[in-house]
Parts: sequence; structure tokens; C-alpha cells
Amino acid sequence: MTRAHLTGWGACEDTCDAAALVVSELVTNAIVHTASRRIHCELHELCDDAGERVRIAVRDEGRMPGDSAPAGRIAPEEEHGRGLLLVAAVSSAWGAQETGPGLVVWAELPRDGGQGAVPGPMAGDSGPAEWSW
Repeated sequence: MTRAHLTGWGACEDTCDAAALVVSELVTNAIVHTASRRIHCELHELCDDAGERVRIAVRDEGRMPGDSAPAGRIAPEEEHGRGLLLVAAVSSAWGAQETGPGLVVWAELPRDGGQGAVPGPMAGDSGPAEWSW
């Protein structure tokens, strides 16, 4: 669905590929690390002084009371735990915001597929969603 919508918006193939990876990683994290019965994913087109970008936001409902947060360090031999490293590698910016009991994790990708800013967290709000599921 991500690829189809971004193609319809005229995003380049590299952006579509990166967006599909980001959605997969963020949704997987929400499924694995929360007790969410519903996960909401949004795609936004952004155009401002920072350029044309696509913003992906995944909102979950949070953990069950008493659940602990996952460990911070990943051993080199581990097969899991590198999703956000992938998100950071393909995104121009990304971050997370608590929303009551849940979390919104978002990432921005340059619409033209080139790297915009240095990857890392960035504050801000995207405004209304243009497409979500």
C-alpha cells in the first residue's frame, strides 16, 4: 500500500523502496514491542524550506501495564534489534513522541530519493494526514 500511494504521488523508486522498508520496520516494532490491538500508519507529503519530503508516522497503543522496555544494547550476533538503525540509515530525519499510553514513531524521506539532512531525531508536527491506514 505504501509503494502504491507514493507512486501515485509521483515519488521516485528509491523513495518508494525506502518508505516500504521504514513502514515494515516501524509496524513490526509496534507489533512486537507493544500490546496494541490497533496500529495506525500515516503517510504525509511535506513541502517547506527543508524541501519536499515524505513523512511516515506509526502510532501504537503502548505496552501493557508492568511490561518492561526492551534492552538498549544489541549483541553483534543477535538477529533482531536493528530496525531503527535501518530507519535511521534511509531517513533524512526520524524520531518518537509519546502520545498518552502509546508512541508515535516517525521518519522523513526526501521525495526525490537523495539524502536531505543528516539522519537523526528532529522535532516537529506534520499536521493533518494525507493518507493513512
